Amino acid sequence: MKIGAIIIGDELLSGKRQDKHLQALIRILAARGLNLAWADYVGDDPARIRATLERAFAGGDVVFSFGGIGATPDDHTRACAAQALGLELAVHPEAGALIEARFGADAYPHRINMAMFPQGSRIIPNPVNQIAGFSHGDVHFVPGFPAMAWPMIEWVLDEQYRHLFNDSPDVEQGVIALNAREGDLITLMQDFSQRYPALKLSSLPSFGNDTIPQMHIDFGFTGQRQLVEIALAEWRKALTAAGYTLQERA
Repeated sequence: MKIGAIIIGDELLSGKRQDKHLQALIRILAARGLNLAWADYVGDDPARIRATLERAFAGGDVVFSFGGIGATPDDHTRACAAQALGLELAVHPEAGALIEARFGADAYPHRINMAMFPQGSRIIPNPVNQIAGFSHGDVHFVPGFPAMAWPMIEWVLDEQYRHLFNDSPDVEQGVIALNAREGDLITLMQDFSQRYPALKLSSLPSFGNDTIPQMHIDFGFTGQRQLVEIALAEWRKALTAAGYTLQERA
């Protein structure tokens, strides 16, 4: 199963806030030998959120959705999730009880709405303030607050997806070819891609920077370590034979 992220909020698209979730999710997944396959950023537009969630529910990936599950008028995610599923919103008994236990009579009339999930949802415990997130299928909804969202994601992974954890995760290794141009090396890259179909070959060209002033290409192979090391050794030989000077990554 691939893993994706949906990060919701106008404040991210306007630049008022910098997103912290993407890098955190990558780190959380990497600690379990997993990789992030894709990410979508969506503003507080109900139609776009609904369309994005429709794709997520239909796609078969594990998806983490950040933000928009509060009680204010600009929190659309819960309603959009229900619409995307064609289900009604209803107070989840356990989530509602947690809110009532925390706020008492002040849970009404507004805070209780944070327990309104699409029917059939499962709760995600919130260790910070006990206001739960929710899951439906393999799509998981957490708040936009990092201190809450990140441990909730870890809980979901550890409780529901331990079978996906990888004790031998992919690695990425590479080498830099100085004064190289991609157009001159396409045939060689095609040959190696066919020779090593289990690996991903990347090519990152540069006209020069503070570290390496001359034009260069940073080549990388991603996959299982043993195969990466074999392919990279052959790639080095091929580049050297073609007359390129190689430099190790910093």
